[in-house]
Amino acid sequence: MYLELGPLFFITPFLNKEVETDEREAIYMKKVLTIAGSDSCGGAGVQADLKSLSANGVYGMSVITAITAQNTMGVFAVQDLDEKIIKAQIDAIFTDIEVDAVKIGMVSKISTINVISEKLDQYKPKNIVLDPVMISKSGYSLLKPESKSALIRKLIPLASLITPNVPEAQEILREVDSDFPDIVVVEDMENAVKEMYKFGCRNVLLKGGHIQGDAVDVFYDGFEIIHFTSERINTKNTHGTGCTLSSAIAANLALGFSMKESIKNSKKYITTAIKHSLDIGHGVGPTNHFYELYKKAGIVND
Repeated sequence: MYLELGPLFFITPFLNKEVETDEREAIYMKKVLTIAGSDSCGGAGVQADLKSLSANGVYGMSVITAITAQNTMGVFAVQDLDEKIIKAQIDAIFTDIEVDAVKIGMVSKISTINVISEKLDQYKPKNIVLDPVMISKSGYSLLKPESKSALIRKLIPLASLITPNVPEAQEILREVDSDFPDIVVVEDMENAVKEMYKFGCRNVLLKGGHIQGDAVDVFYDGFEIIHFTSERINTKNTHGTGCTLSSAIAANLALGFSMKESIKNSKKYITTAIKHSLDIGHGVGPTNHFYELYKKAGIVND
């Protein structure tokens, strides 16, 4: 995809500097596909993914796996889509558009997991970020119990990066070893990423939002462990943080950043989005995906 732009200064995340364009100069737009469920209130799922992808400078596309009825108070109903329409959506994208990265979110059924793994193995996109969504902020189960094994066997080995939070990591690890200990402190997180790496993914980022103290995410690439530390922000409005972060990482990978640079950039982005989160609804509000853009536009949103 190419965009024809008139004379202007265009700020590219990839170059991280201003580029003066001529009237006929074309700017190449990277394309990222999210495969996930729909969130009717727009704070998580495909809606959050597309906002995060746009805010991070790429063109977002979507394959919807399920439709949820939810708001800031909770999830009230889920309708999984048939694997045939999921397959058709994936084929429609890959047979027409070059995909620079894929982000995978809610995939609750075994048949959904099977068709996604089959199609990704067929098309072989370069970057795959898997956010193993299992439980909503309100406690609603978004991954059927019988699907955990399929996710581990079929999707994790395809992933360039998996981004579980602590409860999700414990669910994944206890599917293989029912006696796996609780993840309580950072040292436990370090042990957990090493174990999850054995499932075949190329990198693991274990998010530490559920751990007491500083917000520490633990990264492992098979060679070294790295801590990504950020300030812990006192807010209830964290709906969709996992979706937003994983999509931002996928966007940065598509733009050509290394895995570590992509995580660093995305951590900065999500921290700002949480810090300026939106107090929408009566429950857990969403992050502010476009805060920096709104700020530049002079829109008051704090």
